[in-house]
Amino acid sequence: MLDVGRHPHIRLMAYSEVEKVNGHAGCFTVTIRKKARYVDESRCTGCGACTEKCPTLVPDLYDENHGSRKAVYSWFAQGIPSTHTIDPDHCRVLLGKKCGVCQRTCEAGAIDFEQQDRSVEIEVGAIIVATGYTVFNPARVPEYRYNSLANVVTAMEFERFLSASGPTHGHLDRPSDRAFKKEITVVAKQVTRISKTLARFEKKHERTSEEFSHRFDAETNEDSGLQQWADTYEHYLSMKAQLDEMRKKAELFTTARKLAFIQCVGSRDLRFYPFCSGFCCMHSIKEAIIAHEHDNETHSVIFGMDIRAVGKGFDEYKVRGGNRSNISYRRSRVAEIVSGPDDNPVLIYEDTREQKVKREAFDLVILATACEPAEGIGELAKILDVELNEFGFFKTAPEKPIDTTRKGIFVCGCAHSPIDIPESVAQASSAASRAVQTVIHDNLLKVI
Repeated sequence: MLDVGRHPHIRLMAYSEVEKVNGHAGCFTVTIRKKARYVDESRCTGCGACTEKCPTLVPDLYDENHGSRKAVYSWFAQGIPSTHTIDPDHCRVLLGKKCGVCQRTCEAGAIDFEQQDRSVEIEVGAIIVATGYTVFNPARVPEYRYNSLANVVTAMEFERFLSASGPTHGHLDRPSDRAFKKEITVVAKQVTRISKTLARFEKKHERTSEEFSHRFDAETNEDSGLQQWADTYEHYLSMKAQLDEMRKKAELFTTARKLAFIQCVGSRDLRFYPFCSGFCCMHSIKEAIIAHEHDNETHSVIFGMDIRAVGKGFDEYKVRGGNRSNISYRRSRVAEIVSGPDDNPVLIYEDTREQKVKREAFDLVILATACEPAEGIGELAKILDVELNEFGFFKTAPEKPIDTTRKGIFVCGCAHSPIDIPESVAQASSAASRAVQTVIHDNLLKVI
């Protein structure tokens, strides 16, 4: 990625959208809208000082909303270009409020709240579409209760949990446990606030709240100030007891060690997408292996109609996962996920080998979601004047799997169909070759 950013013949136009495409193969005019970053790319050094000082916290989409970021941010640490961006939906200044901390902090003077979107036209000979895909929303599968059970997560969420730079710093802390610890923090702040109030009473009356409580008689005392002290102390004792109880419970928390991976969530399902998403099986196996590397007591069970390990070395990888990483493969279709004791999700499934319906509790359930056509792909197809297939991906012919329905426009990766990284890379090379052929052919025609 860094090589691309430094390459003299590659022009990166990040944070931009294609608005119009005119012309023909060999001579396209593309209108691009460069969105306002409110940060001058020519001045920003990517030092991150603005991010450190920004007071606004918002959910971080890169961490699948399990972490937080600032209103001025870089999408991720290795992103190219390293220029930061100000989120107009959350920045206090852009919302008409007082702040400007980032502008005062930036020594390079890169913050520009007056920046506007602008249109750019470029001339190109060929176009390659590589829009990726959208993760299927598992909330559409009601029987898996993705929105209501905290410890049911998607494969992408679990990927971030495993990352050292993720919201759990690589520890498999369950979402329910993390939420409970946040509650402890809130209650602890309340206890601290109440104790400060009590300290003021104690200083004023020169005795402890405990001594006062023993002597105070609510029925005979008409002093409203003393009554308030008594009520505050009673509330403090109640909150303190609650906090102690919560902390004792939190001490028993452990990382998730019994994991369930459910395959084909949204794919190979006539309610949603009938096709196989291709890479989910191997992705689940990879995640289960990494989880075992983090904690060798981890046991993973992969539930699926079958495991499609069709690439070079994939089946050996699957077998190695079973032999060395404590992974079990269960041929089954999970019918439902329900809540169990201690926030453990309970899977109700049919074991097709034994032909029995079973129930089993897990610490964490990971949903291998379908590869859905990229959001906005329909609008992009109209702009490019190309067709989509019946599944919503870019349409190609069997004899020309990289060519779209418009000459000079090519496609690769998951914009073409659900495929894994090695095949995406191979397709990208093929698309680049086809683009070069188009440009060279057009130049030869001009010479002739």
